Amino acid sequence: MRRSAIFWGVIIILLGIFLLINNFVEVDIGRFFWPLFLILLGVWVLLGVFAAPRGFETEEATIPLEGAGKARVHIGHGAGRLRVGGGAGAGELLSGSFGGGLEQRVKREGDALDVKLSVRVSGEHFIFPWTWWGPGRSLDWTVNLNEGIPLSLDLETGASDTRVDLTDLRVTDLRLQTGASSSEITLPARAGHTKAVIRSGAASVNVRVPEGAAARVKAGGIADIQVNKSRFPRVGGVYQSEDYATAENKVDIDIETGVGSISVR
Repeated sequence: MRRSAIFWGVIIILLGIFLLINNFVEVDIGRFFWPLFLILLGVWVLLGVFAAPRGFETEEATIPLEGAGKARVHIGHGAGRLRVGGGAGAGELLSGSFGGGLEQRVKREGDALDVKLSVRVSGEHFIFPWTWWGPGRSLDWTVNLNEGIPLSLDLETGASDTRVDLTDLRVTDLRLQTGASSSEITLPARAGHTKAVIRSGAASVNVRVPEGAAARVKAGGIADIQVNKSRFPRVGGVYQSEDYATAENKVDIDIETGVGSISVR
């Protein structure tokens, strides 16, 4: 935080000096201040490239199931690469590797676990956010979830590259809130009835519905939205599988997006 404080301190002092001079001499402050501001901003960026931390530690972590029959998992991942899928051990709710470290909160309510995961990084990485994407520096997360219990999954991502494969998971409720990102989501194949809510900004989101699962798709926003109409014909204001009403495994997909693109296939 020290470099950030120095930078803004210098800017405030210079602005004060220019205002003081302007009280005695007619000076066009804009002619001098803004070029100098840009120069100092450039110096700050270069300091971030050469002086910022060179990488992130990766933490391995496991959260035990401890006999829980269901769980809600919230993942907050601001930038970097996020991979979510199955593969946790029989006695684990989840396991994985977490670039930048892991902050976790686990709460037990009856036979349900409520888990919140977020990135733990030092203050300097937020002062110099471009270091998140450099070689060997990314906040890469791989999260493996238990395939044997019903799950509610809540994902909040920022400028990230997100790949989520729920094919073999029993996710009955999925929520994705994302910003300027690229996301690939494969929905559950055999989870019964799944509800998926996707909210995105300037994002590219590709959603795949596994063969054998039916779907109903409601989409809104100003983005380019493409739906596979051969699988999901338009019925009124939604796109819907012909066997949606009778399907054993089906997903309700509710999409609201800004600029960007959405694909459902």
